[in-house]
Amino acid sequence: MTPRTPPDTFAEALLSSPPRLDGGRHDRARIGFVLIPNEQTIEEDMIRHMPTGVGAFFARATMPREISTESLAQVRGSLAGAAQRILPDDGLDVICFACTSGTVAVGEQQTCEELTKGVPGATPTSLAGGVRKALAAIGAKKIVLGSPYTDALNTAVVDYLTGAGLEVLSAHGMGLHYDTEMVRVAPEYIKDYARAIDHPDADAVLLSCGALRSLEVVDEIEQSLGKPVICSNQAMLWDCLRLAGVNDKLPGLGRLLRDF
Repeated sequence: MTPRTPPDTFAEALLSSPPRLDGGRHDRARIGFVLIPNEQTIEEDMIRHMPTGVGAFFARATMPREISTESLAQVRGSLAGAAQRILPDDGLDVICFACTSGTVAVGEQQTCEELTKGVPGATPTSLAGGVRKALAAIGAKKIVLGSPYTDALNTAVVDYLTGAGLEVLSAHGMGLHYDTEMVRVAPEYIKDYARAIDHPDADAVLLSCGALRSLEVVDEIEQSLGKPVICSNQAMLWDCLRLAGVNDKLPGLGRLLRDF
C-alpha cells in the first residue's frame, strides 16, 4: 500500500484563516481634491509629488466653461456632492477645493462649509487658503501677483489677498478666459513672466492658478530672483500635507516645501 502523503499543514492553516491586511498604499494619509471641469494640471502635480504612503483622490465640480468670477461662483452648488463622491466608504483626512480663483469667487469660509457637508470627517481647505497660509509661513508682507486671469478676476484675487493683510504692489494677468488655454502656458514663459513682474520691494512673488505649470519651474524662479516664490499647486500640496500631519520636506519645489 502506498503511504498517504502527510497534509500540508502550512497551506491548510493559511487557507483556513483570514487574509493578512496591512495599511495599504495610503496608510499615512488620504487627501481629496475637488477640481473644476476642464482642469488638466493639478491632478498630475499632486500625484507626482505626494510622499510615499499618501494618496491623492479626485472628483470634479460643475460650472460653465469660461473662467470668470460669475461662472466660478456657480461651483458652490456642486462642491459638497463632488467631495462626497471621493472614497465615500473609506474616508479622507483632508478635502480641498483645488481652484484659487474659484475659492475667491465662492468665499473661503463658504467653500469649507460646502466641503464639510460632503465629507464631515475630513479637514476642509482650499487652494486660495493654502496660498494665504503659505505667504504667512514665509513671512511675506509685500508681494507681486502674476496670473493667467482677466483683469476682473485678478482684481477679485487682489481684494482677497489685501483682506488677508498683504500689500499687493502690482498685479499682472495674461487675460486668458479658459482652462484649456491656461494649461498650455509654457513653463519657460512662466520663468520669464515671473522675472518681468518682480518688484525690488516685494518680499515674494505669487504665481496664482492651479492650471499653470508653475510647480515645474518654481525652484528655478526662486534661484533666479533670489526671493521666495509661491505658486498655487506648491502651496496647496504643502497645506494639504501639513493638515494631514505629514511633515515631509520635499526638495526641488521651492523654499516652502523645503523649509516649512
